[in-house]
Amino acid sequence: MISSIQNVGLGLRSPHIETILATEPNVPWFELLTDNWLDASGIDGFLLDKITEQYPVTLHGVGMNLGGLDPLNLDYLSKVKALAVRCEANWLSDHLSFSAVQGNQLHDLAPLPYTEESLQHMVVRIQQAQDVLGQALVVENISAYLAYEHTTINEADFLNALAHETQCEILLDVNNLYVNQKNLDQNAVEFLNALNHSVVKEIHLGGYTDKGDYFLDAHNNPVSEPVWSLYELAIQKFKGIPTLIEWDNDLPNFNVLLQEQQKAMAIMSKTSEKPIFA
Repeated sequence: MISSIQNVGLGLRSPHIETILATEPNVPWFELLTDNWLDASGIDGFLLDKITEQYPVTLHGVGMNLGGLDPLNLDYLSKVKALAVRCEANWLSDHLSFSAVQGNQLHDLAPLPYTEESLQHMVVRIQQAQDVLGQALVVENISAYLAYEHTTINEADFLNALAHETQCEILLDVNNLYVNQKNLDQNAVEFLNALNHSVVKEIHLGGYTDKGDYFLDAHNNPVSEPVWSLYELAIQKFKGIPTLIEWDNDLPNFNVLLQEQQKAMAIMSKTSEKPIFA
């Protein structure tokens, strides 16, 4: 099913599928974790097809290794393309990061140095991926636990330039902005001010874990109050941009996700008539 993606959707997680199919909640759209469904067959394939018959979906992955030095995995990209066709996915997203080195998969998404060299490397890689996939990518800003001393371009300007040169679009993760503000002493509001409205396709909201001297982007808690406040600023600027509640670990009852969705919808509605901040 293809339909206009709008308002606030939810990340689809397997333990909730039975509830979703039985109750048919009023959720505008779901985001599927690409890597979990690439080879869906049997009961998994049946559930995938049932969900995508009833709801519009997008695909969100971690396996493209867009910032890596290894050659792009063309077999992987072909599988992603086939899944997108099967699901009639509205768009495909992955991350501004590298996730493998010499064929060895990392346990997290690793940040890039924001330099002109990195930018041109990403431009080439994204253009190659888009050529294989036959569509534009949506690229997400990541949470990080270190920064590179030789960075010469701020992250928002890096994303603006990347979108301009490749025609990709940006998935703005607001929780990641707040995590990086804590971990790397960055200014999340300055990032929002610098990011071009025209490049943003989607917004993510999720919950972190406070580890004391750093925040872990664990996707295992409700959205925090500081992130809700930052989201209110973001949605004032990026009016009409679809938002996604992302919860991956320590999954709660599905009704908890619906409550998070309704909170985001309330903020979106409240800010819809406010002027865009400078």
